[in-house]
Amino acid sequence: MYDSGTRTLWHSLTGEPVIGELAFSDLRFKQLPLTLTTWGDWLEKNPETKVLDIDTGFDRNYRNLNKRGSAYYDYFNSPDWMFPTFQTNEALNLKHRVLALNYADSPKAYSLEALQETPVVNDTLGGQELVITFNPLAEAARPYERAGHNFSPTQDPDVVLDEDGAEWRVEETGLVKSDGSETLARLPGQVSYWFGWVAFHPDTELFGEVATP
Repeated sequence: MYDSGTRTLWHSLTGEPVIGELAFSDLRFKQLPLTLTTWGDWLEKNPETKVLDIDTGFDRNYRNLNKRGSAYYDYFNSPDWMFPTFQTNEALNLKHRVLALNYADSPKAYSLEALQETPVVNDTLGGQELVITFNPLAEAARPYERAGHNFSPTQDPDVVLDEDGAEWRVEETGLVKSDGSETLARLPGQVSYWFGWVAFHPDTELFGEVATP
């Protein structure tokens, strides 16, 4: 990420300033929750959404319908990667997408393919109790605080059940109990390519097994 104010490049996986005026400082970005989903699923839930104009003023073509309007369509659909790394891990295909979490310096990756099979995951990472919900159609993974609850999936990916059978709604800002009596906060996380995550977190755990470099 580029900060035009200070002409600093920031690392999107670690939040560190790596090149420019702020490099080698103690500054770090605060990680926020991020959802990677389909436009259709997002628009259905957020019909008042505004979008950026595709005429950005930069030499980047967002109008090619054959490439679904994506400037990186070819890269997303290629097995190759732009940034060779010194550390790799063949537990997954190098361009496999994972939900990447890191709490209290305890990194862990959850393969999106594994989440297809297990769309609700109750876990504890770095002392943080969490639950991950996954929408298989939209391929959207969201982590939330768990607060001692244990959740299970339903036929509706936007609804989960707690240990008492009570329904909770999966929302962007939190996991909300159907009667409105309790809300569990959304936790930060991002979807990353496996090779990128491993390059900066070689000791990461991998959901279902321990990934070793």
